[in-house]
Amino acid sequence: MELRVLKYFLAVAREENITRAAALLHLTQPTLSRQLMQLEEELGVKLFHRSRYRIVLTEDGMLLRRRAQELVELAEKTTQEFRRTPELRGTVAIGGGDLEGMGLLAGLLASFQREHPQVTYRIYSGNTDHIKERLEGGTLDLGLFLEPVDISKYDVFRLPVQEQWGVHVPETWPLAQKQAVTAQDLAGVPLLLTARGAIQQELARWFGPYAQRIQVAATGNLPHNLTLLAQEGMGAFLTIRLRSRYEGLRFLPLSPPLTSGTVLACKKTEAFPPVVAALLEHIKQCLFPVSADGDDGK
Repeated sequence: MELRVLKYFLAVAREENITRAAALLHLTQPTLSRQLMQLEEELGVKLFHRSRYRIVLTEDGMLLRRRAQELVELAEKTTQEFRRTPELRGTVAIGGGDLEGMGLLAGLLASFQREHPQVTYRIYSGNTDHIKERLEGGTLDLGLFLEPVDISKYDVFRLPVQEQWGVHVPETWPLAQKQAVTAQDLAGVPLLLTARGAIQQELARWFGPYAQRIQVAATGNLPHNLTLLAQEGMGAFLTIRLRSRYEGLRFLPLSPPLTSGTVLACKKTEAFPPVVAALLEHIKQCLFPVSADGDDGK
């Protein structure tokens, strides 16, 4: 399986039309069709449903698209890492969820880019499982995680930021008139929760004796869709405070307060490319500056 052919496959999957894909790739249509048929023969599966005007991926095709994207990204990233130039340049791939810690990280990236303007960033938004998978696969250099999270495989920087938990509730609900909400207030209220088991366990501990009265209306892996459900009145969205404001919703902090830490993780014993190594050193110096007596701030 050649990387070149995978790029052809991705172009066809994106355009859903062989003629358009062939034009973009500067190939003839018969040549591209032949490459795709040979790929299907090599894998022993059918990758496309073909019609007169459009082609659509099969389930096997959708799986290959995901793997092909990862392989192409990794190949391009490897090429960049071995390209030596006098000035520090390259792309750093970072994954993270919607976290307040991303605001702190954004400031660190901005200060690093002022020193090294040829460095660019590729930001991947996803949940913990997706980010871990991409870290392990090498398509991400760094991952930003909400605790609690298993970090045994990683070297981490614990960010000096605390994520505050609370609920987004419709402004029309009586609950919205409170300044904060207790476990008793939320007992019996339909809730919209993260799908992460570790976070659900943390929230259950906060509910204490009221944990048995939790009513889950829906779960999800990223906040935007759960926010839409909250706007429709399906439940109170139990989440961390973000900088975004949502029309028709009010954020109420939990009482007693519940907070979570964030960690920036990278693979252990990794031989980093120069641009990633330089960024990690910059982050370390910013977060844990060395004092006059030689001790850092850890």
